Amino acid sequence: MAVRIGDIAPDFTAQTTEGTLNFHDWIGDGWAILFSHPKDFTPVCTTELGYMAKLKPEFDKRNCKAIGLSIDSVEDHKAWVGDIEETQGCAINYPLIGDTDLSIAKLYDMIHPNASGEAKERTAVDNATIRSVFIVGPDKRVKAMITYPMSTGRNFDEVLRLLDSCQLTAKHQVATPVNWKQGEDVIIVPAVSDEVAKERFPDGWKAPKPYLRIVPQPK
Repeated sequence: MAVRIGDIAPDFTAQTTEGTLNFHDWIGDGWAILFSHPKDFTPVCTTELGYMAKLKPEFDKRNCKAIGLSIDSVEDHKAWVGDIEETQGCAINYPLIGDTDLSIAKLYDMIHPNASGEAKERTAVDNATIRSVFIVGPDKRVKAMITYPMSTGRNFDEVLRLLDSCQLTAKHQVATPVNWKQGEDVIIVPAVSDEVAKERFPDGWKAPKPYLRIVPQPK
């Protein structure tokens, strides 16, 4: 079954580098980033995991946890993290899920439902589709998804920007325009009527078109 934005994020219990966890329980009342990798000991992913570790304090400020996933074993993950720290200059500070039976990859529609085989015998090419990012809210619903090819390193600064936008929408019912950055003007969503908008934004808004109501970013 496909996973779509707005769906309840599929729950699971899994072995990780920080012990056994249940995904929904682990999220708690905050936000979460689940990001997956096709294979351990791969070059692009090595750079990504290191950068995510450096960026984790920024996600912490936003009450957002990070968790990685690869179809390899937790034992392989623990061996890989040494390479990541050595080459990227930062130790992994978030859990990595072992998904040797591909069950979570299939649960999140990241790989063909008929995919099979021992994790150690599978190559990164076999798992090319497992290069995804999921943002999950406190309500356990999927707020955003991004999938990359194996050859392109993910931009985790963009993932952080995307999280900021999702959190603003959840709290203030505003949307963010093209190339928006933290602190810039935002847009009142169409679902908010002018009458309600007057209560929420008493200083008013700019409206070059009736459907385009621009206000300073709410705090």
